[in-house]
Amino acid sequence: MKNLNKAILALVTASVMSTAAFAETGTERVQSAKGSVEALGVTLENMGASVDTSVDLNGAYTFDQKAAVYNAKHAELQSQFDSLNAQTAE
Repeated sequence: MKNLNKAILALVTASVMSTAAFAETGTERVQSAKGSVEALGVTLENMGASVDTSVDLNGAYTFDQKAAVYNAKHAELQSQFDSLNAQTAE
């Protein structure tokens, strides 16, 4: 019986988590991507790097387009982080 309760609880938890992931609005996706860029920028600054976290949203009219711009900036900063991290590891 205990195993059945644990299994049911796990299924309910997984169901709630997956529903919450799909319920994210466009505004939330953009804010999440923007926050990710800002956080990585602060991390890089704390590592001593000069960082430009600005993005150009001209021409990005939809939430998906705006999120894509922020995700591209995040990828750029992640590459900078990886490079800097590799240098400090040597």
